[in-house]
Amino acid sequence: MSSVARAREAAASEDGLPLPRRIWAIVAISLGTSLLVIDGAIPTVALPTIARDLGVSSAMVTNIITVYQLVLVMLLLPFSSLGDRLGHRTLYQYGQAMFMVASGLCYFADSFALLMVLRGAQAIGAAMALSVSAAMLRQIYPSTKLGTGLGVNSVIVASSAALAPTLGGYIVGHTDWHLVFVAAVPFAIVSLIIGRTLPDPIPLNRRSELVSGVWSALSMLLLVGGLQLGTHGSVVVGMAVFAAGIASTAMLVRRERQRETPVLPVDLLARPVIGLSALAAMACFVSSGALLLSLPFRLETGMGYDPQVVGTLLLPFPLTMLVVSPVAGWVSDRVAPTKLGVAGMAIAIVGLLLLATMGDDPGKFGISWRLSFTALGFGLFFSPNSRLMIGRAPRERAAAAGGLLSTSRLFGQTLAAVLVGILLQAGFGQSPVPLYAACALAVVAAVCSLARYRTFTNTSVS
Repeated sequence: MSSVARAREAAASEDGLPLPRRIWAIVAISLGTSLLVIDGAIPTVALPTIARDLGVSSAMVTNIITVYQLVLVMLLLPFSSLGDRLGHRTLYQYGQAMFMVASGLCYFADSFALLMVLRGAQAIGAAMALSVSAAMLRQIYPSTKLGTGLGVNSVIVASSAALAPTLGGYIVGHTDWHLVFVAAVPFAIVSLIIGRTLPDPIPLNRRSELVSGVWSALSMLLLVGGLQLGTHGSVVVGMAVFAAGIASTAMLVRRERQRETPVLPVDLLARPVIGLSALAAMACFVSSGALLLSLPFRLETGMGYDPQVVGTLLLPFPLTMLVVSPVAGWVSDRVAPTKLGVAGMAIAIVGLLLLATMGDDPGKFGISWRLSFTALGFGLFFSPNSRLMIGRAPRERAAAAGGLLSTSRLFGQTLAAVLVGILLQAGFGQSPVPLYAACALAVVAAVCSLARYRTFTNTSVS
């Protein structure tokens, strides 16, 4: 890379984009994030209608969600490496364009097989964009405001995820279900138009890592696929596939240790502040996911609440996160992120224990304030922890750190679904056992944060 390119990259990474370009870039990446989150979650409410219209079983139609998530988690790390070679904005825009085209073609899907292919294409486009979005956030915001930027981005993700079911329900109830896949296209069009304001692409002179990229994707396929097979299919086959994934990953780690810029970011994981942050993030995502997946079963089956009422009772969690996440991000620019994260996990642990030990009739308010209190803890953790993972990575490895963060989130959510599925099959759906499991995982996240703090007590950003 030339000295001029290095200077431009350093300026973008440390000083952020100048105003008003920074504002337009924030709008562009926010719209891009919204469309990816909305279109990833919006089909959920349409699954029964799609199954009936296309003549497939209820079990089969859930693959519309499963395949999307699987392809996404497989490709995040390989695409983050490719983004360094092509330039982050270039890959981001290519991904949005592919996602937009695949979404539009979903309107014409008249068979389940075609719809599955297009959902895979959507996931490929989403993986392209999400693999470099965190790296671009680091370039858009000044280094002193990175926590604020990640907090704002978390609000975009949370609000889009909250909007998706409502929007999907309205579309299915009033129009053709095909439109649930097209709903986010206007966001993509606007984001592509103003995407020129995103940080200039600075391709790095690196060799192609095709073998490592394919190997990484296959390892993730075996790991996630094995978990899903074990939960929804044959336990023995699922365990065998998962074990093969572990073996494949172990061999890949050995290969990647010898490379300067590995696709599987073992160089970043070897840094305690990043490796412990990634482990804490995964534990926290499993914990929060287990809470949100298991609590409806207890509220409906154990306490007799109507499903619509349960949806309302769960609202305090995302609403609290919407408020707390940006504030926590802003504070993490001024207070050591680890201190915020440990405090957040302590609050979350208390909240989970309060939820686990509440009686059979705590009342709607009793459920709501406990959920809101728990969300306060998680909200104080996520943005500061993400700031450490992205901000402490070398500038030239920012995309790899972003891919690692997104992979931790998606893999954690997958583990949460597996954990809750196992507990439900064991007959613990109406009991507080899933909440105690979520509490134990929150303790793991807190311990990782404390270990990170002890390792970096001599720094001002730990």
